[in-house]
Amino acid sequence: MKKTILLATVWSVASAYAVQAQDAGFTYEGEVEIGVDSTISADDPAAEITDGFVSAELSFEATITQNLTFFGGLVLESVLDAEDDRAFDDLGLYFSELGLRYSLGKTAVSFGKISPVFAKAWDEAPGFYGSALAEDYELSEMIGASVETPVGPGTLSIAAFYVDDTALSDSIGTKRGRVSVAGGGAGNTGKLNNVALQYDQAFGDTTAWVGARFLSAGQGDPSDETGIVLGAAHDFGGGMAMIGEVAHFDGAGGTDEDATYLTLGGSYVIDAWTFSATGTVIDNDAAATDSLVSLGIDRNISENLDMSFGVARFDVGGEKSTAVGLSGIYAF
Repeated sequence: MKKTILLATVWSVASAYAVQAQDAGFTYEGEVEIGVDSTISADDPAAEITDGFVSAELSFEATITQNLTFFGGLVLESVLDAEDDRAFDDLGLYFSELGLRYSLGKTAVSFGKISPVFAKAWDEAPGFYGSALAEDYELSEMIGASVETPVGPGTLSIAAFYVDDTALSDSIGTKRGRVSVAGGGAGNTGKLNNVALQYDQAFGDTTAWVGARFLSAGQGDPSDETGIVLGAAHDFGGGMAMIGEVAHFDGAGGTDEDATYLTLGGSYVIDAWTFSATGTVIDNDAAATDSLVSLGIDRNISENLDMSFGVARFDVGGEKSTAVGLSGIYAF
């Protein structure tokens, strides 16, 4: 019953936004994904879990004045890690973003719950499992302010923030729990003493980016985290594209360890099919090297519907596992 109510809520909200979107000054977009992610073999038998999942995302922006807009993002997903086989369970609804954005020309200043810009592989590595390890360094659900402005031929993004510890850090339905500064963790300080910056520039069919970030140590953490990232993506034409990114972190995650991530991915599009391969290697200075090798096949069914299939081989923390996944994604 709880799952039905949550799904109905998301669809009701999406429908309401669709009606409002008929009015000038309101835009929205979103997607719903239904699928299965199964670890079919693992060194640890307890890790052989099949997770039938549903997730939905909705982002919106409404004009308040000529230069001021209200923005937000809603997410419905399983907010707890699967500990056994499950199907469409542990669903929670929460705001991933919520705030105000002031625009002057091509410069935009955002305040509230934001997603600071840092790196791209966590979002753009191709395939069902392509971003599985690079997601470790995604910056999301932060309270603070950010600026995006043109600098020369590129765009500079700067943000000051801390991990969301407001009521918005919890979820409706299944409770993921409100974040507390007492929980520690890099960036979880309750103060605007964490920063990220990145510069992006396009050179014809190539896009390159370089960025840095500093996350202050949380309570009980032995170290601040300092990170740098360098990456590029290139469209070769004829359906072929590649992305490469390297990110290094001193005091990774607020620990006294360093980590370097290298991600390489490629994709080839032919008609409605996209074939991809991605690999990620993590060099941990105090532990074994972690790695991911994944293959993906995506199929465009219609203008709004795609199917995605992937297989991946993980070697994390000395434990090897193989996973397969399949999902349908409907965009609106």
